[in-house]
Amino acid sequence: MTPIRTTAVALLAAAALLAAGQALAHPQLLASTPAENAEIAAPARIELQFSETLVARVSGAKLVMTGMPGMADHAPMNVTTRVSAGDDPKTMVITPASPLVPGTYRVDWRAVSADTHPITGKLSFTVK
Repeated sequence: MTPIRTTAVALLAAAALLAAGQALAHPQLLASTPAENAEIAAPARIELQFSETLVARVSGAKLVMTGMPGMADHAPMNVTTRVSAGDDPKTMVITPASPLVPGTYRVDWRAVSADTHPITGKLSFTVK
């Protein structure tokens, strides 16, 4: 094989490996608003930013109130929300149906990108 042909084959092989690696990438949570363990005023919406474009129809989140001030034994309660894609296809937006009351909350999220492998995670914060 000529040196030029060997180089071309090597470059094509490297490009194929790179593309395969990107196709198998899973979405990772890069940032959130509010941030993990933040103590904040009641947010109007919660935003999760991921590393990959999400498949909205199979991605989602659940908001759970896990604690309330003055109640030692507070059973987790689901909070009614609307989950939608953000303006950026890598962003998930969770909008509570009514203002959040003081307490601790957990977002249980599920993110699916083009590789169709679901990734799950949790995010906690406190509303003052």
